[in-house]
Amino acid sequence: MSEFQVLIKRLDPDLPLPQYSKGGDAGADIVSRIDITLAPGERALVPTGISIALPDGYVALVHPRSGLAIKHGVTMVNAPGTVDAGYRGELQCIMINHDPKESVTFKRGDRIAQLVFQKVERAHFVEVDELPGSGRGTGGFGSTGRQ
Repeated sequence: MSEFQVLIKRLDPDLPLPQYSKGGDAGADIVSRIDITLAPGERALVPTGISIALPDGYVALVHPRSGLAIKHGVTMVNAPGTVDAGYRGELQCIMINHDPKESVTFKRGDRIAQLVFQKVERAHFVEVDELPGSGRGTGGFGSTGRQ
């Protein structure tokens, strides 16, 4: 596993920096800066108390935590969220409670999401009149059948 430097600004001195829970983890846990309760079906923008600066050619992807999804039905509306290298604002997560009956409460400092970093490639778009053929063609949305 390779490493690179991410500059981070702590916007709240009492909250922890992102951290990997276990060796080999791809995602570093980030926490809520606020106390918040999400009613069934409710969504909210939850601040994390950090901002970052990535090197050009990298992206941070904000993924939901699987434990929150299975235990409470909580995930992120735009999963994964994309943090571009040029963004310098506070990282925030658009959380949603999919549980039909139970509210869920997050306390300040609770882990709410995880950051995964990747290298990115930029595309050069070339307009054509026809695309080359492929084995799949234009089939989509379940066209390969159920296994």
